Amino acid sequence: MQEKSNSIRLWPEDAPGALGQEPHDIPTLTPYFPEEKIATGAAILVCPGGGYGHLASHEGEDYALFLNTLGIAAFVLQYRLGNNNYRHPAMLQDAARGLRTIRAKANDWNIEKNKIGIMGSSAGGHLAATLLTHYDAGNPDSADLIERENSRPDLGILCYAVITMGEHTHQGSQKNLLGENPSPELIKVLSNELHVNAQTPPCFIWHTWEDKGVKLENSLDFVAALQRHDVPFDFHVYQKGPHGLGLAGKPPFKNVHPWARDLEFWLREQHWITTNMIP
Repeated sequence: MQEKSNSIRLWPEDAPGALGQEPHDIPTLTPYFPEEKIATGAAILVCPGGGYGHLASHEGEDYALFLNTLGIAAFVLQYRLGNNNYRHPAMLQDAARGLRTIRAKANDWNIEKNKIGIMGSSAGGHLAATLLTHYDAGNPDSADLIERENSRPDLGILCYAVITMGEHTHQGSQKNLLGENPSPELIKVLSNELHVNAQTPPCFIWHTWEDKGVKLENSLDFVAALQRHDVPFDFHVYQKGPHGLGLAGKPPFKNVHPWARDLEFWLREQHWITTNMIP
């Protein structure tokens, strides 16, 4: 995924734990705004997948452009990767900073501060689920206004997501995120199904039965945890579709996978959109 000319550095100086000053050392946000006449005031931070080794553009820019058709502002996160020798917590730091940045600049971007969600696919779904279960309230005493903001997403959208670092994990994602031979304690910390609680935000979750890349058990276990803690969710398992399916359609999105229409319905139920935007 290439950096766009309008990309925003998440930190004006080096990111925490930066290993250099190359583009892959500099996490960024790339904003995509809907037409003003259909803008709803909602925003979503988009985390592309790629096994924590690369970033898949069809799970980044394509999702952002699709969300724009619903009147939602989207911000694609370029986060640091295991292929460039980064490990946890660098990725979570980048996602949290991205969410805080959107919240801090909400007035400038005509966004409602309580309508900022997160969306991720595959390993990007793991990153999204990590922030959904490991957010914090911010530091009110920080001189950095962005760091004063809380990093809690107001909702989550998880697409064929890696959830666990345990038995049903995606091994490539685990290695890129945690390195070789991670400790049992670290595996437990990043197995997000273990960290759901009553304050976890509502979620839209989908997977396919045919997915051979990331086991369906990831989504099943996360949904079970949400149910135990009485957290609202919408959950869909579609029979057909390979891992990495994405929208299965390109702009202007006249032909997309049914999950996109189901997501539109759910977002309307959350009062994040008000009209039927999909053709």
